[in-house]
Amino acid sequence: MNKPVVVSEKTQTEPVIVDGASPALTASAAGPAYTVLAGISFSHFLNDTMQSLIASVYPILKDSYALDFAQIGMITLAFQFTASLLQPLVGHFTDKKAQPFSLSIGMSSTFFGLLLLSVAHQYVVILAAAALIGLGSAVFHPESARIARLASGGRYGFAQSVFQLGGSFGTSMGPVLAALIVVPFGQPSIAWFSSIAFLAIVVLWKIGQWYQPQIIKARKTAAFASHPDTPSQRRVLIALAVLVVLLISKQLYVSSLSSYYIFYLMERFGVSTQAAQLYLFIFLAANAVGAFFGGPLGDRFGRKIVIWFSIVGALPFTLALPYAGLAGSAVLTVFIGLIISSTTSSIIVFAQELVPHRFGMISGVFFGVAFGIGGLGAALLGRLADHTSIAFVYQVCAFLPAIGLLAVFLPKMQQGPR
Repeated sequence: MNKPVVVSEKTQTEPVIVDGASPALTASAAGPAYTVLAGISFSHFLNDTMQSLIASVYPILKDSYALDFAQIGMITLAFQFTASLLQPLVGHFTDKKAQPFSLSIGMSSTFFGLLLLSVAHQYVVILAAAALIGLGSAVFHPESARIARLASGGRYGFAQSVFQLGGSFGTSMGPVLAALIVVPFGQPSIAWFSSIAFLAIVVLWKIGQWYQPQIIKARKTAAFASHPDTPSQRRVLIALAVLVVLLISKQLYVSSLSSYYIFYLMERFGVSTQAAQLYLFIFLAANAVGAFFGGPLGDRFGRKIVIWFSIVGALPFTLALPYAGLAGSAVLTVFIGLIISSTTSSIIVFAQELVPHRFGMISGVFFGVAFGIGGLGAALLGRLADHTSIAFVYQVCAFLPAIGLLAVFLPKMQQGPR
């Protein structure tokens, strides 16, 4: 059984395994493939724009079909659970045999999911449409994260942040597009967004054409080798467990805002649905900016420092949010989004470096945990809101960033100046 390894962040030469080989060494020498990074980030933008429509149309679905908060949470769970369950399996499969055109094929599931959601008139059909969109996400994330790393030229945090930036901005665009298009024109207008899915299919097919020869080159490169600074398997397992818990705490809090912040603002401050969606956009846009800067900061100062700051640093602002006014809430969510989202890239790259010979599976597990916890958390928080209030939910969730103190158990990674 292969022993998990860590490669020094200082050297930044650990290989990425594709079909059992190591393309990262040659990629590092060539420098980042910026066109590919831009393409995969743009695809992530398109993918997450479509996904964020689900949460953005919750008020419409709630009013049209008389849904309670628990049922709203179950829609999120249907989407997130499909993505969460399948992502590690997809990553494990592509570790053994990379599939360059799987991304465009998987995006077809999102295409049909959007069309189904636009015509769904029964709750079970809405759940099925959400699950189809989740399936597309399950195929997209593990392999696209691999492509981003392969195109990084050794700047792994930077590449992961560029990749995450597209997804974060896509997520932030959902509420805006919902406010401008779906709210005025209703549920059938969701079908218009299938054109975005078609564009993503075309872009991902072109990226697959770039990726295919990289796989062939990978098979000819040197086999994976251990690094002398490798920690024990026990320490690696503890570190992976800590990273999962940190990602859970972060994702639960983000899920509380992305799923119920609109209802919180409408209930507490009496704002309209469209105005609340714009306030949600402010948070999600800040989330996108923070996600971009987190990776390069991790490359420069070390992943562990960024993880410490991004999770624990958000705590004062999350504790203040339930007691702030409307303007104060908008300002606080900007700081929360900027700080808490900067940890995503560092957590994922940290985990990839702990187990580089299982890159696809590890990426799938961590993306899967993010989606799964988001869905499960939305369902549980919806039930809590039904029995108490939305305001109480935010008072409870305010303490989640304190879990970031567990970062003390992460191993120290060797880090040098950039």
